[in-house]
Order: sequence, then C-alpha cells, then structure tokens
Amino acid sequence: MASGYLLNRGALALGLHCQRACRNITVTQVRGKKRWMKAYTFLMARKLKLEGPPPPKPRSQLPNWDYQAEVQAFSTRLDENFSLQLLKTAFVNPCYLQVEQERRQGLGVDSELTALVLKDNIQLSAKGADFTKTFLTDWCRASFPSLPSEGVQGIVGHLTSLAVVTNVARNLGIYDLTMSAAYPVPDDVLHSTFMAVIGALQESSGPERTGFFLRDFLVSQLLGKDLFDMWTVVNPMGLLMEELSKRNVDLPEPRLIRSAGASTILSLYFVGLYSNKKLLAQGPGETLIAAEEEAARVALRKLYGYTENHRPFDFSPQQQHQQPPLIQSVSSN
Repeated sequence: MASGYLLNRGALALGLHCQRACRNITVTQVRGKKRWMKAYTFLMARKLKLEGPPPPKPRSQLPNWDYQAEVQAFSTRLDENFSLQLLKTAFVNPCYLQVEQERRQGLGVDSELTALVLKDNIQLSAKGADFTKTFLTDWCRASFPSLPSEGVQGIVGHLTSLAVVTNVARNLGIYDLTMSAAYPVPDDVLHSTFMAVIGALQESSGPERTGFFLRDFLVSQLLGKDLFDMWTVVNPMGLLMEELSKRNVDLPEPRLIRSAGASTILSLYFVGLYSNKKLLAQGPGETLIAAEEEAARVALRKLYGYTENHRPFDFSPQQQHQQPPLIQSVSSN
C-alpha cells in the first residue's frame, strides 16, 4: 500500500511539472515549401526558356479597363478641353479599321447590319502635323533670330522626329489608348496618333491653347540638347567665315593656344580663333583640325545665341502671357 501511495505521489508531481513546463513553451507554425513546388518551378522555367515569354497584350484586353473613362481621364489629366468625339477619332488609325473589317468578314457577319461607326484620324493627323511644324518654325525664329533657315529646319526636324514624338506620346499615355492593328504599336502609328491628338486639340480649344501644349511637351525636349546634334554642319569653319562676312567682321585666324601629350596617343590641343586681335572662341580636340572645327562650332553657337548658358526658355503658365505675338502670328497664318 505504501508503494502505491508513493507511485501516485510521483505521478502527480510529474504531471504538475509537465503542466508548468508546457506553460512556458510557445508553439509557432512553420510553413515550408511543398514537395511538388521544386519540380513545378523547374518545369515552368524550362518552358519559359524554350518557348520564350508570352506575347504582350494590349491594356484593353486586361481586366479593369473602361475605354470611355480612360479617354475622359486623358483629357482631364492633361488639363485640356478636348472634344470627346474628336479625341476618340484621334486614337483610331486606318490600319485598325481595315483589320477589324477583315475580321468581321471572316466571321461571316453582315457588313450592312454591323457596320463600323468609326472614322480614322488621317485628316486630324495631317492637320496636327502642319500646325506643329508651323508653330515650331515660328517659335525657333522668334527665339533664335540669328539662326539660319537650315538650323531652324534641323531643330524642327529633331522635335518632330519619331524618337522624340513617340517618347512624349508614351509618357503622356497615348500608347495605351491607340487603336492599332499591330501590338506593340509601331512608332509611325504612334507618331501619327500624336499628331492627330494635336489636330483634335486645335479644333477643340483653338490654336493658342495648342501652341502652349506644344511648347510644354515638345519644345521642352530641347533642354540639354546641343545645336549641332540636331543640325549637321559638315564644314563649320566655312560657315563661320560666311557668317562673319555677312556681319562685316574680319575673317577668323586659328592659333594654337596650348597642347598636352603631343607625342602620345592621348594628345590634346586647344585652338583659338582670333578676329581683329580679339579671341572669338576656343575649342579642344585630339588633332589640330578637330580642335579648329570645335572652336568654329563654339563661335557659331555664340553668334546664333544657342550656347550652354543661354537665356532659359519661357515656360511660364498661360495666364502670365498678356500679349502672345507668336501664337497670334501662327493663328493668323
């Protein structure tokens, strides 16, 4: 009986000890990766390597897309008063209409009953391109009156090029709204769509508001650009002599100012151009000819007023323009 009593007391003590010990233990759940995950991930990576990434889908084919709301949001986001009907027309390209018509014919749909009530943007694109070139040409001539017509054409050609216009169009959100037959949207289609948006804005808000739009989004692309990156001059020294002759200034005389490492492969020369014993400009180069051409380019930038430290462009808000003569001249033309 004594042994049973001792056994019961030992079991009771062990139970109390286990109960106290379990109170101090915190059980945390650990989620490990499933066994099938490794094989599945390996197969998906191998499939991606063999087949390549999936083709991109237009934003209109993804969930949560409302075309009407997106068009209205585009107009509000730019703070412009677009006509919604014109803006929708500006996004419709003729290639999209052609492919959509062929697709309906392939499905056997009656063309008379389900006719496409859409109009392409050819007229708006042509109108917008003409206005853009006219405005940019007048702006360049007003901002740089000494710049010759070849330089003005170079700047306008740069601002209306495919690279610049498509970059601006993508950043404005025109890419996702463009209705095109091919996706990704080709650069030429995106370029014509942007010009159509300009044409729609001109018909909706007038030439003055459209000029400010072009100033804010296209002219601003000149920041940080060099003049001769946009205008290719084969013989800068000859052009400088012509400009100085028109101004009745003595012809420039190149002189070596300083040099370093002339006998090494890292030679450097500084050539200065003097006219009537006055230093016009100086430029560096790896050879004497290259330094002379660079000095001529520096002198031309000074003559045309397109230097690195030239006066900043006027991007003030529209309300601060009391008399915009440039916009009035464009609208009158």
